[in-house]
Amino acid sequence: MQKRTLAAAALLATTVSFAAPVFAQDTDAGQTVVATVDGTPITQEELQDTVDQFKGQFGQMPEDQMRAIALSSLVDMKLISDAAKDEGLDQTDAFKTRMEHLEQQELYNAYFDQMINAQITDDMLKARYDEEIAKAPKTEEVHARHILVDNEEEANEIIKELDNGADFAELAKEHSTGPSGPDGGDLGYFTKGQMVPAFEDAAFALEPGKYTETPVKSDFGYHVIEVEDKREKPPVPFDQIKPQLQQLVAGEKYNEAVNALKGDDTVVIEDKDLQASYDAVNKMQQQ
Repeated sequence: MQKRTLAAAALLATTVSFAAPVFAQDTDAGQTVVATVDGTPITQEELQDTVDQFKGQFGQMPEDQMRAIALSSLVDMKLISDAAKDEGLDQTDAFKTRMEHLEQQELYNAYFDQMINAQITDDMLKARYDEEIAKAPKTEEVHARHILVDNEEEANEIIKELDNGADFAELAKEHSTGPSGPDGGDLGYFTKGQMVPAFEDAAFALEPGKYTETPVKSDFGYHVIEVEDKREKPPVPFDQIKPQLQQLVAGEKYNEAVNALKGDDTVVIEDKDLQASYDAVNKMQQQ
């Protein structure tokens, strides 16, 4: 059914231009009946849900075409489902078992959405953010510039120019062979572990406003380094990390909810090996 619908939808999208259909209006827009199939209504809400599902598959398709394709899919689905009922397919054990599984999945999703996610407020997330930031280790970072040249002699000449009052950024633009040269050698802020050891040791040893008095050798050549600023690395902004915090808090609340529902004899597993694996998985999920 799905493959046929998607194939038909793709064909319609490339061959037919649709006008936006005119539908009857109702006081409740979501329950507006946009079509009927053998007397069974298709509502605006159903149509919009189907449009939303198709959007990821058809990209920038015009909205009127998307609605028409979605309506075609819903019409096909209702016709086939009615035909399936006429054949008694909804009365088979396999169908009933599958419907039970689908019901459990949807109830699980509904519980997670309404009893866990919906209970998490911005204030709760902000409090958790402050808690995590408070216990996070403090990290120092420096803002530095450098001038990279091929030989030690040239590096020493640059240091002499700096001693005579030359501007570091202008010298970097003129002499540096590194990619930051056009930007005055600006490397921005960095923490320990981001640069090669010799460069990093020299940079973190400098005070703001100072430059290296001797060239620093690395595999890239010879560096003259100037440190503009040192500071404690600022935390990731709340808005940037909010989705991860939402997942973290939701996971914790989920575990709390599940543990509260499990009694000593709620879950009985007959296979001892499977019991051991189950316990190991649950222990890992609680961490």
